[in-house]
Amino acid sequence: MDWEELHTNLPSLMTFLTVARLGRFTAAADSLGINHATVSRRISGLEKITGQRLLLRSQSGWEITTEGREVFEVAEEIEQSLSKLVSENTRSTVTGTVRIGAPEAFTGHVAVPVLARVQREHPELDVELFTSTQRARQNRSGLDLEIVVGKPEVPRAWERPLLEYQLKLYATKMYLEEHGQPTTLQALQQHRLNYYVEAILLVQDLDAALTKLPRMRQGIASTNVYAHLTATLAGAGIGLLPDFMAQAQPDLVPILGDQFSHPATFWAVVRQESLRNPAVTAVYQAFQDYSGRPAGVHPGAGPAIL
Repeated sequence: MDWEELHTNLPSLMTFLTVARLGRFTAAADSLGINHATVSRRISGLEKITGQRLLLRSQSGWEITTEGREVFEVAEEIEQSLSKLVSENTRSTVTGTVRIGAPEAFTGHVAVPVLARVQREHPELDVELFTSTQRARQNRSGLDLEIVVGKPEVPRAWERPLLEYQLKLYATKMYLEEHGQPTTLQALQQHRLNYYVEAILLVQDLDAALTKLPRMRQGIASTNVYAHLTATLAGAGIGLLPDFMAQAQPDLVPILGDQFSHPATFWAVVRQESLRNPAVTAVYQAFQDYSGRPAGVHPGAGPAIL
């Protein structure tokens, strides 16, 4: 490997570093303000210099090879040296784009308020949020940080619990007056349940909540937790909802609180190479700081849905 020639190809090294972090040529091109062809040409040039494949395509993006990791470390050292040089002559700041995947409930009630505060502290930071409720991806998918429900098992990643909560049963007073208030778990069989579409629910911790309940009639099933909340507020049935969402709704009444609740935890997943990015570190630390708040304190509880 020609290390001297490698060090002289700064644009190509920084392009490779961005692709390695984001996992996609298109995402790297957008981040760097260049086109896809330029990204491809720079990566090919680096591979020609090194004589090795640096990236391999997977189902969810580009993964770093063993040889690529060595070049990645060189590129990081150069990036850190450049950052140090800039920070010594200008005001220290966090810049760049951080891409986050998170469930809707976490996004609306936690992520957005926390990220707004981070952006106030770092005006040059951009954030892109992608909402979905699913398991952590095993391979890189263009995301810098993932928030998932339940402890993930992802190789070469940093995993930390962020927020514990409870899934509980709720309904409106009007619904209970019309359909009666269940006093036992078995009585729930006479009611409809607003929850996820069971056939495509892939998150084990959320699916496990259903095993504690008797079989209920399906209310309005959705892949979006806000649909569960809205359906419950509209009297479509009983909702199985995160407590921090339901508590912000004065029209909702907890049901069988002494007989049923299901614990769940939001976890953060950050790949090792992403965590070395100062922008990702700033966002991750903000989430960590939030998770250290006293129990029951949720600054992003959000407004009541009318």
